[in-house]
Amino acid sequence: MHRHGAPRRTAAGPGRTTPRPVPRGTALLLAAGLLLGVPLLGGCTSASSGDPEPAPTSPASTSAGGASTTSASAPATAPPRQPPAELTEDQVNAAVARIDGYAQNALAKTGVPGLALAVVYKDKVIHAKGLGVRQLGKPEAVDPDTVFQLASLSKPISSTVVAGVVGQKAVKWDDPVTAHDPGFALADPWVSSHVTIADLFAHRSGLPDHAGDLLEDLGYQRDYILQHLRQHQLAPFRASYAYTNYGLTEAAVAVARAKGVAWEDLAADVLYKPLGMNSTSSLRSAYDSAANKATPHVRDAAGWQVSTTENPDPQAPAGGVSSSVQDLGRWMRLQLADGTFEGKQIVDPAGLNETRLPQSVSSPTTEPAGRTGFYGLGWNVSYDAEGRLRLNHSGAFSLGAATVVTLLPSEQLGIVVLTNGQPTGVPEAVAEEFFDLAQYGHETVDWLSFMGKVVPAAAQSQASPTDYASPPAGAAPAKPDSAYLGTYGNDYFGPLTVGPGDGGGLVMSLGPDNLRFPLQHYDGDVFSFRTRGENAAGLSGVTFAVGADGKAATVVVEQFDHDGLGTFTRS
Repeated sequence: MHRHGAPRRTAAGPGRTTPRPVPRGTALLLAAGLLLGVPLLGGCTSASSGDPEPAPTSPASTSAGGASTTSASAPATAPPRQPPAELTEDQVNAAVARIDGYAQNALAKTGVPGLALAVVYKDKVIHAKGLGVRQLGKPEAVDPDTVFQLASLSKPISSTVVAGVVGQKAVKWDDPVTAHDPGFALADPWVSSHVTIADLFAHRSGLPDHAGDLLEDLGYQRDYILQHLRQHQLAPFRASYAYTNYGLTEAAVAVARAKGVAWEDLAADVLYKPLGMNSTSSLRSAYDSAANKATPHVRDAAGWQVSTTENPDPQAPAGGVSSSVQDLGRWMRLQLADGTFEGKQIVDPAGLNETRLPQSVSSPTTEPAGRTGFYGLGWNVSYDAEGRLRLNHSGAFSLGAATVVTLLPSEQLGIVVLTNGQPTGVPEAVAEEFFDLAQYGHETVDWLSFMGKVVPAAAQSQASPTDYASPPAGAAPAKPDSAYLGTYGNDYFGPLTVGPGDGGGLVMSLGPDNLRFPLQHYDGDVFSFRTRGENAAGLSGVTFAVGADGKAATVVVEQFDHDGLGTFTRS
């Protein structure tokens, strides 16, 4: 489920109460933020120092020769962009010294096979570590160069790439998408002509949650999926938030079109190559061919098992990056240095700064003293109990990967944690523990227990309310197979064919590769099938409507009908 972004929910410090968690049933566990009593002006500190940008003085406080005559006690005329750094080097080092033990314990308690983490502080990777194994049953250990699939941690990486292109003056964040991809359209013509790159990166286009993901599960490729987004009914434009992998992908593809290259090449040229991220790619083939890679794993009733994730190439900007913590340390250094890396400006700071501003209200608070969660451009944006900007994103594939990155720009501090197991909350817990150890010297919440409940619940796809494994007593028999056999059309999902199974019964075939789903009878004209892929949700219903001629005229597939697109009509 290429769909997670889980920012930090700040724990209580001394004298503070812990904010009540607000887990969501969608992919995102969205953080809260608390603004200071004075406004914060736009995000990040300068590349050279952890100290806030000097506040301007009033005209009256400067002499004709330019020398300041303001006394030390005179108030500044504007607040700093960020609070001054609170953490000392000793505090950070003490947290680093303890985090490996915590991570190792998390692996032991959960069974997640492998983990890698890196910490960046003041423009240095001060710690990089691999723990556990790349694949169960094999001895090869995870190390800092092991390549993991990042899932939705790809989103802030992709917004970094677009910020780089913005700095080249090839696009602007507020460019209409159709300026660079004239064929793109949504259901509303006015929205189609006005939706911008920023709108799609901020998930405020009006597209429904995870629009297009089910098409990917069926094997459709990027062009088909993007062309069919126009069939989704829209929520209010720029007045609603819904997390959409393919909305963001369309924006990135439009930027690549403006440069006349494929997105995967653009990402390499703008970011990966200049930073020396030699193990990073937006192509699944690069991950597959990596000699030192972490294999996905899932957990079932028998324990952890080797798995295979789906190919995320269709949504590469949103979920298709693979990388190592060594490489991601370079990217975090660039982020915390406002686009500079080893003395060279790689990404324009103005274009980068826009990614860090709240663009959408992603998690409205339900309490007067609660903190609202925001989404920027590829980032979850929040403000912690100390008033500091916090940038965060999680990533998860339900078929075997879970990741997180969190940055505190005012502290020039960040951590990335990658794992090769389905989402269990381990990377989020390790990151939260690290910041607790740095800030307070101890954890304020049992993060492993808390995240172990919240993250899997948020990652779970919506299951049917009907228990298809238990047909009702006195269930009506099915009609003869001939009533259901045939091909049914659907403008969004394509044709659905019902045919005879190899061993009897009925089989439903869907998608460009004719994926086969055996149908099990439930009651009357209702059958069920077992869902597959990143959005698998157990058994789901298939309901035929049989006419007077004894033939089914339509069939509704429950898993596909959340947005009203799941009705197939006999051809």
